[in-house]
Amino acid sequence: MDHRPIQRRQFVKQSAVLAAAASAFPAGVQGQSAESEKIKVALIGCGGRGTGAAAQALAADDQTELFAMADISREQLDLSRETLKKNAKPEQVTVSPENEFVGLEAYQRVMDLGDVDVVILTTPPGFRPFHFEAAVRAGKHVFMEKPVAVDAVGIRRVLEAAKQAKAKGLKVGVGLNRRHSPVHREVVSRIHDGAIGEIPMIQMLNCRGDVNKRKTRVEGQSELEFQIKNWYYFTWLSGDFMVEQSVHEFDVVRWVKDEAFPVSCQGQGGRTVRNGPADGHIYDHYSVDYEFADGSSVLTQHRQIPKVWSWFGQKIMGTKGSAELSFKMNGSVKPTGEGAQAWRGRETGNSYQLEHDALFAAIREGTEFNEAERGAYSTLFALMGRMAAYTGKVVTWDEALNSDEEIAFNPTSFDEEARFFPDENGIYETFRPGVTG
Repeated sequence: MDHRPIQRRQFVKQSAVLAAAASAFPAGVQGQSAESEKIKVALIGCGGRGTGAAAQALAADDQTELFAMADISREQLDLSRETLKKNAKPEQVTVSPENEFVGLEAYQRVMDLGDVDVVILTTPPGFRPFHFEAAVRAGKHVFMEKPVAVDAVGIRRVLEAAKQAKAKGLKVGVGLNRRHSPVHREVVSRIHDGAIGEIPMIQMLNCRGDVNKRKTRVEGQSELEFQIKNWYYFTWLSGDFMVEQSVHEFDVVRWVKDEAFPVSCQGQGGRTVRNGPADGHIYDHYSVDYEFADGSSVLTQHRQIPKVWSWFGQKIMGTKGSAELSFKMNGSVKPTGEGAQAWRGRETGNSYQLEHDALFAAIREGTEFNEAERGAYSTLFALMGRMAAYTGKVVTWDEALNSDEEIAFNPTSFDEEARFFPDENGIYETFRPGVTG
């Protein structure tokens, strides 16, 4: 397979590339040749995924420099910085104490730094629309992790900010890395070329064991602080696990279906094993079915329960064959009929790295690159399924997009009041079809 469009660029070999790169940079970093020009990066959200994203950003271009960091935890920020120092060139991690910020408002301190060119947004997803808006206002290029919002209001904020970013010439990457996977690209290309005919049905699964991100409540902690530090288990912060994790699979389905939107969905879910004080109120299983305007269906299952069968990916059923993309980043295309030749491939690249390579290449070369709108619609694809399962109702795409549901908010202090509280046993009320509005 030809991987050249998404391989790491050799940025400084041709003068034409240098000229394009100079025009792509904010005024504060122009003035020298692009060969010696630094791209100053700030990390906002210093957990494991944030640290990994920062490492990939530093590997994407030899002239990237980690210039600032922000997190709600001093300990997490320190750990992230030291981890990155061990795994990057010494001259690439230059964060001074003055450019380290801690607290819920730390992200805005980063946006106020005129020297920062790119921000990496890897805080809990509930904060993503607020941070993305701030980054665009400040004129920063952005890499933001998936999902990009946890409610419809957040989706609309991201869509509006995406338009503003495009108007400003800002580059935006979203952490839906399957789009940069060589094996996924090959399978989807063959499907789009008609290898398996029309596609009446796709089965999408994300079934796995427990994802243990639980945090123990610390004495003296406010309710809001506990929820933010235990973010995965609260819908206003994570979107629930189907949104937070299965959004990858929803994005692949939209890609296969030429970015089509579902017309409606209905489904169900609940809690089998998540019933403790640290389990918040998210579900541990879902089954949601989607219908499209052409009469095709997408049938989905999502589960996070220990000691059960696990598999995630897509099984794509066509009128002239089938295709499959699996969690092991393997893929196959199996046409039927006389003379049909099957194809099977295994991932040959690191798509997490390749997505950063593509973003930083666009920054260097001044080419258009904005994945925010696509990320918003793939996130909404997952969100409407959560809405259907929580309420027990059929939810249409238009209802989901235009919903006034707003569960996320952007506190400035841990002393602010939380939106909900546990009962006397520390258990949070969850969502009940037929009762939840």
